Amino acid sequence: QVQLVESGGGLVQAGGSLRLSCAASGRTFSSYAMGWFRQAPGKEREFVAAISWSGGSTYYADSVKGRFTISRDNAKNTVYLQMNSLKPEDTAVYYCAAGLSSPDDYWGQGTQVTVSS
Repeated sequence: QVQLVESGGGLVQAGGSLRLSCAASGRTFSSYAMGWFRQAPGKEREFVAAISWSGGSTYYADSVKGRFTISRDNAKNTVYLQMNSLKPEDTAVYYCAAGLSSPDDYWGQGTQVTVSS
């Protein structure tokens, strides 16, 4: 069992930056692939980024590639999402997720990111 708690969301102007954090409970954090997803009002949840258990592999949605960076610190049981050059279309609730194969077994409660134009 893994519990995930996101933080770092907020209101930012277009072009600005935010860093989301996801703190995980449990001693087996380093065994899990981790990911970030988002859901905008009236839209389905979509994949944003993922990182392998070791941090050696990362994956990004085309819409955020080159602007967002996912990373993890296994000593701190934490995964991060650095978001730069934010756009109004990045506005959404951002969710952290974990899984042994793909990051979709466990979910956090979400954190709101709002980008104003």
